[in-house]
Amino acid sequence: MNPFSSGTRLRDMIRAIRACKTAAEERAVVRKECAAIRAPINEDDQDYRHRNLAKLMFIQILGYPTHFGQMECLKLIASAGFPEKRIGYLGLMLLLDERQEVLMLVTNSLKQDLNHSNQYIVGLALCALGNICSAEMARDLSPEVERLLQFRDPNIRKKAALCSIRIIKKVPDLAENFINCAASLLKEKHHGVLITGVQLCADLCKVSSEALEYFRKKCTEGLVRTLRDIVNSPYSPEYDTSGITDPYLHIRLLKLLRILGQGDADASDRMTDILAQVATKTESNKNAGNAILYECVETIMSIEDDGGLRVLAINILGKFLSNRDNNIRYVALNMLMRATTLDAQAVQRHRATILDCVKDSDASIRKRALELLYLLVNENNVKPLIKELIEYLEVSDQEFKGDLTAKICSLVEKFSSEKIWYIDQMLKVLSEAGNFVKDEVWHALIFVISNASDLHGYTVRALYRAFLTSTEQETLVRVAVWCIGEYGDMLVNNVGMLDIEDPITVTECDAVDAVEVAIKRHTSDLTTKAMALIALLKLSSRFPSSSERIKGIIVQNKGNLVLELQQRSIEFNRILQKHQKIRSALVERMPVLDEATFSGRRAGSLPTAISTSSGAPSNLPNGIAKPATAPIPDLLDLSSDDVPAPSSSGGDFPQDLLGVDLSPTLAPSGAGKPPKASTDVLLDLLSIGTYLPVQTGSSAADILSSSQDDKALASLSSLSANATSPVNAAPMMDLLDGHGPGPQKPKENGQAYQSLVAYESSSLRVMFNFSKQPGSPQTTLIQATFTNLSSNVYNDFLFQAAVPKFLQLHLDPASSNTLPASGDGSITQNLKVTNSQHGKKLLVMRVRIAYKTNNKDVLEERQINNFPQNL
Repeated sequence: MNPFSSGTRLRDMIRAIRACKTAAEERAVVRKECAAIRAPINEDDQDYRHRNLAKLMFIQILGYPTHFGQMECLKLIASAGFPEKRIGYLGLMLLLDERQEVLMLVTNSLKQDLNHSNQYIVGLALCALGNICSAEMARDLSPEVERLLQFRDPNIRKKAALCSIRIIKKVPDLAENFINCAASLLKEKHHGVLITGVQLCADLCKVSSEALEYFRKKCTEGLVRTLRDIVNSPYSPEYDTSGITDPYLHIRLLKLLRILGQGDADASDRMTDILAQVATKTESNKNAGNAILYECVETIMSIEDDGGLRVLAINILGKFLSNRDNNIRYVALNMLMRATTLDAQAVQRHRATILDCVKDSDASIRKRALELLYLLVNENNVKPLIKELIEYLEVSDQEFKGDLTAKICSLVEKFSSEKIWYIDQMLKVLSEAGNFVKDEVWHALIFVISNASDLHGYTVRALYRAFLTSTEQETLVRVAVWCIGEYGDMLVNNVGMLDIEDPITVTECDAVDAVEVAIKRHTSDLTTKAMALIALLKLSSRFPSSSERIKGIIVQNKGNLVLELQQRSIEFNRILQKHQKIRSALVERMPVLDEATFSGRRAGSLPTAISTSSGAPSNLPNGIAKPATAPIPDLLDLSSDDVPAPSSSGGDFPQDLLGVDLSPTLAPSGAGKPPKASTDVLLDLLSIGTYLPVQTGSSAADILSSSQDDKALASLSSLSANATSPVNAAPMMDLLDGHGPGPQKPKENGQAYQSLVAYESSSLRVMFNFSKQPGSPQTTLIQATFTNLSSNVYNDFLFQAAVPKFLQLHLDPASSNTLPASGDGSITQNLKVTNSQHGKKLLVMRVRIAYKTNNKDVLEERQINNFPQNL
C-alpha cells in the first residue's frame, strides 16, 4: 500500500517523519503527505476525513501550512457522530483562530451543539467556544452559555464558567448577564465548579463595577465561610496536595477576597479573621503551603487593615527569607519592598536577615535585597548599615561592586549629618572600589572637602595613607592628588591634627613622590595625569625647596604623545622659569564653591542652551536658560493651515511654537518662499560669526601681562584677551569667502521705520528698532533694547520669542545676561524675521522674558500685534 495514501494511519506518518535525518527529507515527506491529503479533500471523500484532519493537525504542530484543510474541520463538526465532532472541534481549535473569516460559518453548528442532548457533545462545543470565541460569536452564543451555567452535570457547568470568562473578556457589556449565575456557582460543593465560579467572579469584578459592588454585599460572607470550611476540612485524598486540601482553590478564594476587600473597609473587616487563621494554620514546609501563605500575605497587604494583620504578614515574609529555596526568598524580597510603603517599622525588624541576603551567592537575590535595604535606611540606622555594607564591599564579587558602590555613596550623601563621617566613609569606598565610583560622586567629595576648612589637614593625611595602600583605585588617586596639591603644606606640617588621628611624618619629598607615582602609573588616565601636573605646579609654590625637582618631573612630559599633557607641561615649565613673581597668585587654593550653585549643577538646574539662534554657542550670556519643567507650550493656542516655513535651527528646536493663522487669507503656493536653512546649518558646523563670552573679573591673561619678564607671553595674553571681547573681535569670515557674518553694523536703508515700545511695565521696558536689508523686503531686522526701570539688578536675563508658521525667526545672542538697575545701562539683542507672506499678513510675535531678582525667578509674557504696517 502507498505509505502516503489516504488510508495511511497517523502513527505511520509520524514514524516516517521521525525517521528523516535532515530537514529536507522531512519537508519532502510532509509535502507528499499533504498532496495525498488534498486528493480526497478535492473528491469530498468522507471515509478518511477524520484521519486526514488528524494528520493535518500534526503537520500544523510541526509548523507547516495547513490552511487547505480548514473547511474539513467544519464538515466534521457538522457530522452527527461524536468521534467526528471530537476531531473536528480539535482541528478547529488548532487550525483556526478568532481572526479567520471561516470561523463565521461555524457559529450555527456551535449553537446546535450547545443545545444537543448529548452532554459530551455540549462539552466539545463549550471547549471550542472558550478557545476561539470572537466578539460576534460571544454576542450570538452568550444566552446558550448562560443557560448551561445551570446545567445538571458539574463538568458542563465548569466548562460553561470557563467559556463565560472568555465571553466577558471579549464583550465586557455582557458582564451584567452573568452576575447572578456566577454568584450561584459560589455555593457549589464540587471543587471543579467552585474554582471556575470563583475565577468567573474575579473577572466580572475587573470589568464591571456593578458586579464588584454586588459581590461585596452579597457574597463576601459566603466566600469567607467557604474558605474556613476548606481550611478546617479533614483529610480528603481526592483534593489533597502535600497534606493541604486543594491549595488551588485556597489561592483562587484569596485572590477574589483581595479584589473585594481592596478599598472597602466593611468587606475587609469581614475577612480579617479567616486571613489570620490561614496565615497561622498553613504549614510552610511544603511548596503548596508557601503558595497559600504568599497569596494570603498579598491579600493582607491589599485590603484595608489597621496594621495588626500586616505585622503578621511581614513576619511570614521574614520566614520566607530564611528558606533555602531562592525563588521563595526572591518573591519575599519583592513583597517586602511593597510593604515598606505600608509599614516600614515592621520590615525594619528583619533588617539583619535582609542584610544577609545582600551577601547571598545568587545575583538576583543580592540585587533585590540591596534595593530593599536601600529603602530601609534612615537617620537612626544609617551608620551600622553603612559599616556592614562597606565591610561586604571588600569581599563582594566584581560584577556586584558597581551596584553596591552606587547605593553606598547615595546613602552616605543622603544621610550624612557630619562632614567627618561623610569623608571617612567615602574614603573607605574609594579605597575598596574606587574604580566603580562615578565622576559626580568624587566631584561631590572634593566639594565637601574644600568646604570643610577645619578638616583639610585630617583629610589630606587620611588620603595620603589610603593612597599608599590603594594606588590601583583610579578615583582615590585623583582625589588624593587634588588634596595633596591643595593642602600639601598641611600634610607636611601636620596642621589641624585631631585626637582620633595617629601621628604621621611626611616630608616634602614624600608628598612629591606620591604625585610623581600618580603621573608615572601606567594605568593612570589623562584626567589623573593632568590633575597630577596641576598638583605639582601648586606644590612648587608650597615647597620652594623642592621646586627644582618638581620642575624636572614636569619637563619630562614636554615630549608626551598626548597633546593635552604636552601643552600643560610646556606652559607650567614656562611659568616656573619666567614668572616666579606671580606663581604664588596663580596657584592659590581653590575658592570655596557655593553650596547652592554646586547642588544646582548636580541636579541639572543650571541654565542650558535653548535659544533658537543657529549660531549661538551654549555659553553665551543670553544663549542659556534654565530647562523648562514642561515642554514649550503653544503660546497663542491657535491653529494654522499654512505650510510651515523651514526653520534656520535645523529642526532641533520645536519648529512650530505657535501654530497660528492670524489672517483668513490663504497663502498662494510658492509665494514668498523663505531662504533655505542649509547655509545656517553650515555656519553652525563651522562656528562662523559667533562670539566667545565676555570674560568678567581678573583673568590669568591680566595677571601674566602685568609681568615684564616675557614680552612675548604678555603680548600673547593681550591678544587672547582681545579675542574674547565681542566688541573688538575680528570677523571669522574667510572660510566661506566672506559669507560668514561679521559684527553687527547698522544697515543703510532708504526708508526709516518708527521705533516701537514692544513691552513696558513698572519694572521693564522693551524697545524695537526696525531696519530692512536692501533687496529683501520680506526680511525685517529688529534690534531689541531692554531697560531696567526698577532699583534691583536683573540676573540670568533671557529673552525668548515665538512666531506663526508663515514667519521665520532667527535670534542672535544678547549682549549680556545681567541688566543693570535704574536704567543704568541696557541689553541689546538682534532678531531677524522673514515673512513668507509679505504684503498679505502682518508681523505678530509672542515674547517671553525671564530673569532673576532678589533670588526670585520672574517670568513676563506678552503678545505683540502693533508692528508698523509697512513691515
